[in-house]
Amino acid sequence: MTSPAKFKKDKEIIAEYDTQVKEIRAQLTEQMKCLDQQCELRVQLLQDLQDFFRKKAEIEMDYSRNLEKLAERFLAKTRSTKDQQFKKDQNVLSPVNCWNLLLNQVKRESRDHTTLSDIYLNNIIPRFVQVSEDSGRLFKKSKEVGQQLQDDLMKVLNELYSVMKTYHMYNADSISAQSKLKEAEKQEEKQIGKSVKQEDRQTPRSPDSSSNIRIEEKHVRRSSVKKIEKMKEKRQAKYTENKLKAIKARNEYLLALEATNASVFKYYIHDLSDLIDQCCDLGYHASLNRALRTFLSAELNLEQSKHEGLDAIENAVENLDATSDKQRLMEMYNNVFCPPMKFEFQPHMGDMASQLCAQQPVQSELVQRCQQLQSRLSTLKIENEEVKKTMEATLQTIQDIVTVEDFDVSDCFQYSNSMESVKSTVSETFMSKPSIAKRRANQQETEQFYFTKMKEYLEGRNLITKLQAKHDLLQKTLGESQRTDCSLARRSSTVRKQDSSQAIPLVVESCIRFISRHGLQHEGIFRVSGSQVEVNDIKNAFERGEDPLAGDQNDHDMDSIAGVLKLYFRGLEHPLFPKDIFHDLMACVTMDNLQERALHIRKVLLVLPKTTLIIMRYLFAFLNHLSQFSEENMMDPYNLAICFGPSLMSVPEGHDQVSCQAHVNELIKTIIIQHENIFPNPRELEGPVYSRGGSMEDYCSDSPHGETASVEDSTQDVSTEHHTSDDECEPIEAIAKFDYVGRTARELSFKKGASLLLYQRASDDWWEGRHNGIDGLIPHQYIVVQDTLIS
Repeated sequence: MTSPAKFKKDKEIIAEYDTQVKEIRAQLTEQMKCLDQQCELRVQLLQDLQDFFRKKAEIEMDYSRNLEKLAERFLAKTRSTKDQQFKKDQNVLSPVNCWNLLLNQVKRESRDHTTLSDIYLNNIIPRFVQVSEDSGRLFKKSKEVGQQLQDDLMKVLNELYSVMKTYHMYNADSISAQSKLKEAEKQEEKQIGKSVKQEDRQTPRSPDSSSNIRIEEKHVRRSSVKKIEKMKEKRQAKYTENKLKAIKARNEYLLALEATNASVFKYYIHDLSDLIDQCCDLGYHASLNRALRTFLSAELNLEQSKHEGLDAIENAVENLDATSDKQRLMEMYNNVFCPPMKFEFQPHMGDMASQLCAQQPVQSELVQRCQQLQSRLSTLKIENEEVKKTMEATLQTIQDIVTVEDFDVSDCFQYSNSMESVKSTVSETFMSKPSIAKRRANQQETEQFYFTKMKEYLEGRNLITKLQAKHDLLQKTLGESQRTDCSLARRSSTVRKQDSSQAIPLVVESCIRFISRHGLQHEGIFRVSGSQVEVNDIKNAFERGEDPLAGDQNDHDMDSIAGVLKLYFRGLEHPLFPKDIFHDLMACVTMDNLQERALHIRKVLLVLPKTTLIIMRYLFAFLNHLSQFSEENMMDPYNLAICFGPSLMSVPEGHDQVSCQAHVNELIKTIIIQHENIFPNPRELEGPVYSRGGSMEDYCSDSPHGETASVEDSTQDVSTEHHTSDDECEPIEAIAKFDYVGRTARELSFKKGASLLLYQRASDDWWEGRHNGIDGLIPHQYIVVQDTLIS
């Protein structure tokens, strides 16, 4: 390709890029204009509402005064009757009584309209003023966030432009160096051919002179060839250097291209939606909802006969929904908010390689870079998740502030016998100056903190998006060989593998065993969040087939292990409680009788597969055991149900999440308490069951014993041997780690720190011993035995 043609091609590529960037820049400008228009419309709407209610208050007051004059006119006429006895006599007549009631009703209606006017002026209008102030303030902050997002997006586009130009420049240098190398090679071939021809054409001369001339000519030719070879070597080195630079520049361009497309997609799909949801519309719909509900409450209490007209307004208030409004807005301006086309790779000068080059000498560099990106992403994701949790908690606080249900003014229409004015009642409510000043100060402070965290979260997410895009592209290129090596390493390592036929998943059995042995008294178990890093480490170990909780070591964070167990059930592709039995289970919750409720739950669950029932039986037996230590761990059945309800049973779409989740929690609580009555016993359902030591016990119908023996039965023979033997083993001393209350006559009760005598092991979980002169069984998990005394 000629130089002018190359220049023209580069110019076309840059022009195409500039056109696409200009279109995006125009979209960004129109987005801000669109949001500005929405803010102006809101301000105008709120101003119109204020003017409307101010005029309506005047009308209501005029109407009230006219009613008062009407009532006073006829009451005065009645009071002016000269014959008071006649007046008293007439009062007992039903027509007169009706007349008196009618006049009293007119006075009552007059006072009601005065109250209505007072509510409009001193309650509803100030609310709209507040909504207008809040909307303007929040929109200003939102615009700052949106401008920052747009600036960041343009920065990414500019970075892509710089990387693209660098790639084009280096590729052009590579092509130029290649051309020069080819030219040197041609000169070398030409010089060699010329030398051969000259030797062939030489004529015989005198021996001495001819010999001298040939030697001199050969020397000149060799010198020329060496110069050409030297020039060729230099151009070869230059071409190799420029080619490597071009490859690296193309790799950087492809990485930047992927990151830019990811950033643009994230901005249009996520950032704009979040900006409208969590910034521009923050509290607007809820505040408007409260103001209009105040109006509805006043009107409905004033006159019940106006239901038909007020129903339409109430429906409109009920349909105040930020999500629907956002959807309508984006549909109306689809050309503004729709994502642009992805940036495509623009090859330079016939370079059709559109993939990352993972061959040497850049392979090791790409591998190192991928590892660095992965490490950086892990840290950023954990940090950003913490920021997100703080931001969501702050958002919930703001939503609680703006959704408080303070719009009911029915108390303003409750009258005493004295018929006193209710204006003082209105002034004592939501709009009292001390209360509103405090609330507004708290609200603005919370808003400021929320926007700080919102910016921090969006910036972190932007960085994660760019780094993740680069990492994914690198991993996609390098991943096949790495995955092969990793799979070979896993197959060669000796780790514990879970049998595919194992009834209880390894992660469930191992976590429950660990908690049962070490965490029954752990305060806030399943409620307090653990370390996200340790949760991921334990989860990844289980996914590799290992059991990181094997053995008796207790060096893991208890809350992290509890988090792994909840995460397992929450991450199941099919929830433990299938959605097709959701309504049947919810119907059971409505039953007041606990035993009857448990019976119906049992009937519903028996249709589930055997493996699912075995896991449920195992899990809820453990949760029941854990709830028995609620005085220490603060986790009674209801608290455990709150923690496990969302993980075990998801509420189907289209249902009220809040009310349904309360029913789900009540269901889980019932199953925890009544698990023995709900799930089949080992005779009815073969499979492992939970034992109080945290281990599994297998039951089979072919066993001659059927059900498991009790603690007393399992230790009866050993106990008999102990008492009938000649005391060949001396008792050993142990100290109680916790308080324990015996649940049967054979189990001893003791306090923390008590001194106990142990005779011998009755089982893995029990000792035979003595406390306060009484022999019985002592649980192993509740005591500390001196190592020097145990052989």
